[in-house]
Amino acid sequence: MTVIYGLISLCFLVIIHEAGHFIAAKICKVKVESFSVGMGPVLLHKKIGQTDYRISLLPLGGYCGMKGEKDFSNAVEAGLNKIQADKDSLYGIHPLCRTFIAFAGPASNFIFSVIALTIIAILGTFYYSPSAQIVLADEVYPEIHSAARDGGLQTGDIIKSINGIKISDFSDIYSNISFRPDEDIQIVVQRDNQELSFTVHSELDKSTGTGKIGVTSTPGSVEKRFIAPLSFFPALKKGFLDTVELVKVSIKSIRTLFKGIEIKNAVSGPARITTMLGDTVKESFVAGIKIGITNTLNFMSLISISLFLLNLLPVPILDGGLVLFSIIEFIIGKQIPPKIQYYVQYIGIAFIAFLFIIGISGDIQYFISLAGRK
Repeated sequence: MTVIYGLISLCFLVIIHEAGHFIAAKICKVKVESFSVGMGPVLLHKKIGQTDYRISLLPLGGYCGMKGEKDFSNAVEAGLNKIQADKDSLYGIHPLCRTFIAFAGPASNFIFSVIALTIIAILGTFYYSPSAQIVLADEVYPEIHSAARDGGLQTGDIIKSINGIKISDFSDIYSNISFRPDEDIQIVVQRDNQELSFTVHSELDKSTGTGKIGVTSTPGSVEKRFIAPLSFFPALKKGFLDTVELVKVSIKSIRTLFKGIEIKNAVSGPARITTMLGDTVKESFVAGIKIGITNTLNFMSLISISLFLLNLLPVPILDGGLVLFSIIEFIIGKQIPPKIQYYVQYIGIAFIAFLFIIGISGDIQYFISLAGRK
């Protein structure tokens, strides 16, 4: 059931993405020939207007088939200097309209994240976390280096803020530090009824790509903590701001890939993502409906933002590549020759293949290590 839950959730996110392309294509008067939920052999279909709506066998997302998507490859095969296209096809419309269609897919993933995080804010939730009082990790694990000690922190300090962000409990400490590897961090603590400020340089955990400062929580301080529900407009504002923060954090995480981390651990493949998402859905709903909805939407919003950023990379064969070529076409006032676009696509194919191989090899290593623990 774990895999089924994960597949359904991932399929939903991909459908949201393709629905963005679909709506934008309709707005730009591009003929949408097919729209499928699922991939592979078609199980059911019904043509409504110009579009054949399908349910396909494999629950691996879906697709939005637009008129003229093959015009590019046909032009390359025929050795043409220009793509020949009808006015109601993808390559026959104004380049800014084509940019809009390409951008609409990733934008739908961004909008989904805003909606998901807004729902969470409206519902309110609870969680368990230790207090914000810290213990220096090297006092518990002598082999661990504590950057917090180097920066002047002491066991018993209560962290009040990190880079100006208010800290309520240890989960806040973890989330704020983990997303700031190899940085100077301003930490305000309460010590003996005084507030003191320190600068701590976080370390990069190369096995995970996250930041750490060498602190642990105070034993026995775990409590049930509540996040009060918000009304609609404050919740919508929070959902938007949390999504923007998620984008910033994700971009920062991408940058850590170039800092010598163990990339197999940092890049997850489809099998691991599906399993982790399925586990989140399954285990969260066991704890209760509200916590199940909250945890599932949190994880789905994270994956949705990952899809948003990945597809916007200016790499041919991704939406970002089509956006880039369309903008260049608009600026120079003429179409980029199909052969040039074709050769540049090899870069995109190599990039995607690299990520896929890394992700799959990381998945294999992950599942082997899991099997070894059982």
